[in-house]
Amino acid sequence: MSSTTSVKYAQWNKLYLGGEWRSGTSSRTVTVRNPYNQEVLAEFPLASVEDIDQAYRKAQAAQQGWAEESAFTRAEVMERAASILAQRKDEIVRYLVEETGSSQLKASIEVDASIGDIKLAAEYAHKMTAVILPSAIPGKENRVYRTPVGVVGAITPWNWPFYLSIRVVAPALATGNAIVLKADSQTPITGGLLVADLFEQAGLPPGLLSVVVADLDEIGDAMVEHPVPRVISFTGSTAAGRHIAEVAARSLRKVALELGGNNVFIVLDDADVDQAVAAAAFGKYLHQGQICIATNRMIVHRKVYDEFVEKFMAATEKVKVGDPADPETVICPLINERQAKRIMGLIDESLKMGARLVLEGKLEGLLMYPYILADVTNDMPIAKNEIFGPVAAILPVDSEEEAVNIANESDYGLSGAVFTGDLERGIRVAQRIVTGMIHVNDQTVNVESNVPFGGEKASGIGRYCGEWGIEEFTTLKWISVQKEPRVYPFS
Repeated sequence: MSSTTSVKYAQWNKLYLGGEWRSGTSSRTVTVRNPYNQEVLAEFPLASVEDIDQAYRKAQAAQQGWAEESAFTRAEVMERAASILAQRKDEIVRYLVEETGSSQLKASIEVDASIGDIKLAAEYAHKMTAVILPSAIPGKENRVYRTPVGVVGAITPWNWPFYLSIRVVAPALATGNAIVLKADSQTPITGGLLVADLFEQAGLPPGLLSVVVADLDEIGDAMVEHPVPRVISFTGSTAAGRHIAEVAARSLRKVALELGGNNVFIVLDDADVDQAVAAAAFGKYLHQGQICIATNRMIVHRKVYDEFVEKFMAATEKVKVGDPADPETVICPLINERQAKRIMGLIDESLKMGARLVLEGKLEGLLMYPYILADVTNDMPIAKNEIFGPVAAILPVDSEEEAVNIANESDYGLSGAVFTGDLERGIRVAQRIVTGMIHVNDQTVNVESNVPFGGEKASGIGRYCGEWGIEEFTTLKWISVQKEPRVYPFS
């Protein structure tokens, strides 16, 4: 490892295992860099399979006592965590800017969304209720209890690392579970270590939360195959999600999967083009498009197609690209060189297939200046794949029916948007799109703590947030009570 004098945040050199800050026991290390200037932010040993095993075992040992705590106690921890996070917002924003290449705007949205989810999780503690139901058998009472599943294993990604970890950790803990969180090795500070620090500061008892950072080549499927967790929560690519679901199925454990998206932005012939352009630019370029619910395919009716393309290009040319520390910057660096090369490949192949280059961007290191491709068809790579970069793909259509068909010609179904001058028409179109979430006269990037978040088809299984999120981390138990002797037909 390099000397600590070259590491900006040398204090982040340990993992949070079973309530203790200690070094991972792997012989491998991780070096965390600022994607904008490659400054070394942190460096530390990774977790081994043995560390993961210990984290799960300690979680199992601590969970029962936590489940038996008063709902008020669990809610108080959530409330303190939300309050502390609000006080530390500027600090967390700074880490997100430096570690993930987030703009100031995106980082601020991420922290605010996290505060909202933790506040709502405090209410979950009071929703672990029981109901009494009648019985057909004389003298019997049926009770149905909502209980925690026990231990949750969570694997979260690098693009919205703080929020996507909070989105799992807070409801899992609030409903009486323990959790082992594996943060992405590209963003371990914001994706895990800060989360552990926050809940430790809020008074969470030791053992209930562990944060590991590991090399997949070393640990393989240890997070999923371990016998302790009863639910595996994963946010990431569809390919990885399929693998995790297959591994989890061998031991019949539940999965909650939020996977990739190929999100449509439909502009109908009666849409307000100026409003549609403003929304499309936000949905496309926030966090340089590195969002699972970012706008991917812009499907525009030919009646307004030329106007939309022209105005969208004008709006794009005003978007500032550069240093994430500059509050005016919108498009910041991509997370790594592999992603940049993949996106450039999608562009090149689509141009060869006949897409029209309306605006030619460029790649400077990890900074990608935006590209706009028009006359795109659904079979082009830029339309078939999740872009995860500042590249707009605009597809012309001749009718509402064609727009719906093209939208549904995808393996994915996460988010979407429909722009129209007739709200009821927009709702009708939205209902026909096979997707977990869709927004009328708004863009595709929407997250609210009290509504269900999740996808259809290859975009995932299950829902996070709101009362629906409780379902992912709890189970039901039927207890019948025979209050008087039962008469049996034989004895």
